[in-house]
Amino acid sequence: MFMDIVGYTEQAPPPAGPYSQSRRRGQIVACAGQAGIREDGSVEDGFEPQLRRTFANLGATLAAAGADFTDVIQVRVFLTDPAQFAETNAIYAEFFSAPYPVRTTVTVTLPTPLLVEVDLLAVVDG
Repeated sequence: MFMDIVGYTEQAPPPAGPYSQSRRRGQIVACAGQAGIREDGSVEDGFEPQLRRTFANLGATLAAAGADFTDVIQVRVFLTDPAQFAETNAIYAEFFSAPYPVRTTVTVTLPTPLLVEVDLLAVVDG
């Protein structure tokens, strides 16, 4: 039987729909997409603050499911402007180290004023 944890933390914004912030089944942790939204629902101003808040939110949702950034194996980054790819890489490298998780980065349209969204998958011991 697998351990099943639905992670929730007040250190990240609550889900905007019928989904969980994070969910752990056995050793696998999936974190829903996070953006530059503060706990009170307001949005950070500008790309860098939004991306940093996004990773802070993801760190909190990982922790709620018993994981951290060192457990992450896959990251998906959704950018509204492909010109922000280099800045994304620089900030990303502050949160992850070699061996890096696999990553997909795509350009999308997000609800205004969001500039970036990130989701991830992690595997934890035991």
